[in-house]
Amino acid sequence: MRFNIEARLAYAFATPCEVLLLLEAARSDDQIVHAETLILPPQAQMARLDDDGNGERRAVFVANGRADITYSAEVEVLPRNAALAGERAAAIRELPSEALPYLRSSRYCPSDRFTRFVDRQFGALSGGDKVAAILDWIAHEVDYVGGVSDASTTALDTFVDRAGVCRDFTHLAISLCRAADIPARAVSAYAWRLEPPDLHAVAEVYLGGQWRLIDPTGLAPIDGLVRVATGLDAADIAFMTIFGSAQLIEQSFEIWELAARAA
Repeated sequence: MRFNIEARLAYAFATPCEVLLLLEAARSDDQIVHAETLILPPQAQMARLDDDGNGERRAVFVANGRADITYSAEVEVLPRNAALAGERAAAIRELPSEALPYLRSSRYCPSDRFTRFVDRQFGALSGGDKVAAILDWIAHEVDYVGGVSDASTTALDTFVDRAGVCRDFTHLAISLCRAADIPARAVSAYAWRLEPPDLHAVAEVYLGGQWRLIDPTGLAPIDGLVRVATGLDAADIAFMTIFGSAQLIEQSFEIWELAARAA
């Protein structure tokens, strides 16, 4: 499937400060970026800090005054294996080294606090069946409600409140999977058919020798996700990190499917 994606941001900066952008489609095995354009303020001093390991695209620039930023791209999403049932979870000794950090607790995903609950609730299951059961539990026990969480909300808060948005669903799913010794990480993505359009927080779990995307909210199809950034939790995948202060003027994110080309 081919998609056009677009992000438009406008912020006001009272004093010069550096800004890290994670808006651009990643270079990964499951998607191809055919064309893209990133437009920053004419006076911006930009540097690239891309990650060749995970394909993450990072732009850093100095902003001052009003900063209008536009990113657009045409991306082809390749078929993805999102199967969970029956997939084996690797023993810790079998994991690739890059998966190991995603077994540990992090700022928003205190997985060590969920070990007893996961053992009691899902202990009879393993691998992909356990992940599927975790997602089913979240779907039945947690309500998608805006305004009940904020930037400081952790998975433990969401577990208690039983409500949140995509960021909260993802943090809870990651925490429960890590508590089950299954590597799990956060992913930001442009999400086809998500309403209202936004950058969407989803997750990946390491099963059957590969990373598999999951959407704990169930709001977007896996083959309609254009991945942007990957990390331990929301702190690593924020689309904009401002090293200073700024005022939001407006922002929007869009994704739409391109008509299939004739053979």
